[in-house]
Amino acid sequence: MTELLFHQDAYQQSCVATVTGHVENGVILDQTVFYATSGGQTGDSGTLTHENGTEFPVAITVKDRESGKPVHVIAEGHDLPAIGSKVNAVLDWETRYRHMRFHTCLHVLCSIVDGGVTGGNIASHKARLDFDMEGSPDKDELTEQLNERLARNARVYDGLITVAELKANPDLVRTMSVQPPMDGGTVRTITIEGIDYQPCGGTHVRNTSEIGPVRVSKIEKKGRQNRRINIVFDEQA
Repeated sequence: MTELLFHQDAYQQSCVATVTGHVENGVILDQTVFYATSGGQTGDSGTLTHENGTEFPVAITVKDRESGKPVHVIAEGHDLPAIGSKVNAVLDWETRYRHMRFHTCLHVLCSIVDGGVTGGNIASHKARLDFDMEGSPDKDELTEQLNERLARNARVYDGLITVAELKANPDLVRTMSVQPPMDGGTVRTITIEGIDYQPCGGTHVRNTSEIGPVRVSKIEKKGRQNRRINIVFDEQA
């Protein structure tokens, strides 16, 4: 399997890797700092630079449907680096870091909103979660609550629990239709100290202070029992 270096350090921006396979217009590496689209978080982009200096732009990273390995999709008009060759994999860090800030913020949102999560999406310009709930919270009050919790400078860290422990505590899973990754008999967890604890395989910041001020930009009714809460960074704050 590809070694997922972002689980060891989400702030690592590059690595030297060996090309181990091709999938259509994408490349599989023996290790990577690139996060593949999953759990609502958009996959990473960046570049792979061959040892001879040739650059291969990565448009997005996705999971291979058969193996589950990250596939670094090379932009149209470019060949693929040869299997067995070495490349320097470098993230579009500015975009990834925004994903990390948004993803952590959505965990804080989960600690405030009482309802199961029915869907979500994390991009670089906005993020959203859909909740199984009948009424809509007040947008301004929710913004105030979110920013109050983010300002606590809470530490964010990961851990592991066994699949058996998760099954014994099913309420830890907030998503109603998607289960967290359970490879190898253990499940990765994310703790936001004093605020939230849940299974998650995504990338996060180390402290809520890194997220900055946010704003609930819109709350949409997506059905009798579904509300979509949209979050943006409050760049004017």
